[in-house]
Amino acid sequence: MSNHPLAVVPESLFDDEEAEARWRARFTAARVSLPRWAQDAPDRNLFLSNSSGVWEVYAWDRVTGTQRQVTDRPNGTSYAAISPDGEHIWWFADSDGDEFGSWVREAFAGRPAGADAEVAMPGSVPGYPAGVEIGRSVAAVGVSNDDGTTVFVARGDEPAEVVYRDPHDGGVAALSRDETLLAIAHSEHGDNRHPALRVLAVADGSTVAELWDGAGKGLDALAFSPVAGDQRLLVLHERRGREELLIWDPVAGTETELGLDLPGEVTGEWCSDGRSIVVLHTHEARNSLYRLDLDTNALSRLDTPNGTIGSASVRPDGTVEYAWSNAAQPTVVRALFPDGTGRVLLEPPGHKAPASVELQDVFVESDGMVHALYARPVLAPEGPLPTVFILHGGPHSADEDRFSAYRAAWLDAGFAVVHVNYRGSTGYGSAWRDAIEGRPGLTELEDVAAVHAWAVEKGLADPARCVVNGASWGGYLSLLALGTQPELWAAGVAGVPVADYLAAYADEMEPLRAFDRALFGGSPDEVRERYVECSPITYVDEVRAPVLVVAGENDPRCPIRQIDNYLDRLAVRRAAYQVYRYDAGHGSLVVAETIKQVAIEIEFTRRALGMSNH
Repeated sequence: MSNHPLAVVPESLFDDEEAEARWRARFTAARVSLPRWAQDAPDRNLFLSNSSGVWEVYAWDRVTGTQRQVTDRPNGTSYAAISPDGEHIWWFADSDGDEFGSWVREAFAGRPAGADAEVAMPGSVPGYPAGVEIGRSVAAVGVSNDDGTTVFVARGDEPAEVVYRDPHDGGVAALSRDETLLAIAHSEHGDNRHPALRVLAVADGSTVAELWDGAGKGLDALAFSPVAGDQRLLVLHERRGREELLIWDPVAGTETELGLDLPGEVTGEWCSDGRSIVVLHTHEARNSLYRLDLDTNALSRLDTPNGTIGSASVRPDGTVEYAWSNAAQPTVVRALFPDGTGRVLLEPPGHKAPASVELQDVFVESDGMVHALYARPVLAPEGPLPTVFILHGGPHSADEDRFSAYRAAWLDAGFAVVHVNYRGSTGYGSAWRDAIEGRPGLTELEDVAAVHAWAVEKGLADPARCVVNGASWGGYLSLLALGTQPELWAAGVAGVPVADYLAAYADEMEPLRAFDRALFGGSPDEVRERYVECSPITYVDEVRAPVLVVAGENDPRCPIRQIDNYLDRLAVRRAAYQVYRYDAGHGSLVVAETIKQVAIEIEFTRRALGMSNH
């Protein structure tokens, strides 16, 4: 490996102390996730928070009001669950952010000083997490590794037993309230982008029922009814080209599609009586909530503000709790009571994150209508600005009207910001999401180029100072754009990217190999030319703009070797590039590390564009 030029870590981004404090305060402000409550003890909750400076798991007793930090690990903790009786908290223990590990657990009240959390499911094996469901007397864990998917079930204190094993990608999806049925998602038909469902009998692992809608139409098991003895399963389907809801009774063999007169896509959650559902509706990068009465099919909108609802849940008393933000206002966790009143539910300690700038919508014609979002700095002068195109990851994701400290930092630094919900994004129907199959990367960049042309034509973006930027899939697109569209970009920032697709496929975690096979139409052995055509390293000799690469040493999704391959090629060409490597995985849960990376990215881009650093 070559000795690659290291990125500069600036002491500050702004000479003005208030400006410097403001952008950092958005990251250091404590945040909390939507609490998850124990089904039989709803006053016992867990949530994630960064209040310690690292994202960790917290326990919250609503009766006493006490909160306790459960985990304390150098690279943080992001996967957790609570038992129905509220007696135990489970969390996933990996190593240095590599996502490979096992589930452990401890008492809700905490473990003795100096004691380690206990193995949650003796008899299972380490791997990548593939779902977890915890019942009163039964627990199910999905494990993914190079051998495929294995589902373990433990009954009481007995050692775990294997109830499902298959070389294809899959995982645990839902456990019935009476703990007799277990729903798993699987891709035995060879396409994990469009999974099928199988319901197993917990007693012996035998198949109770199957549900598959055929090629190109995925299914997602959301939850069984919360009523004991009611075996209906709430399912997300795409039979009409967008995500909608149906109720499937695998024992009775019946299905009921819930056709809702709403544009866009929906998902949902059962209410505690099993007779109604709270529907989360997504349309044009914003969310709203509805309550659907299953007896009358009446749909009523709930009173939530305009913006993005990141998640929502329904308490046993009918209270709807949700996490909300918009581009200008930081995330807040709110409760909406059955009488229509509401309040902030969970206030994190310390200072509040400073507000930012609203996003504007634009629709641009490409091969279909591309939805983009953009913002300009508050005090920006009239005319074209240096503009950063921040491309989201996934690709099965979307940019939304939500608060982003990252976006706000670029705006404070004087950049206009553009987000592109390119083909491949979710929320715009199945055809839009799947349009990249067979030609990923290059397809999305056609849409990015169309929005770039719009931004230049409208006088928003300075064509000589446009920057392509993204992380994960967005990092992959950034490197690919620099090589295939060199005339468009003055600089590029690629965080944890796919850089050499053939090497990435060889080294990445098995679920992502399955994803790539579905996306490309086969493995590199079968369709090698497609992987080569869509790989950034194929076009590395065409890169003209300075490029910054940010990489995690322990990343199982975009492994380090394939990034080194790309950097070595840049080094041979004596290209203008810098690299920053950190000791974690696919991103960081450490606030100070995140701030450091943002400062590096903005400093690098300013220098590349010849802008004043302060």
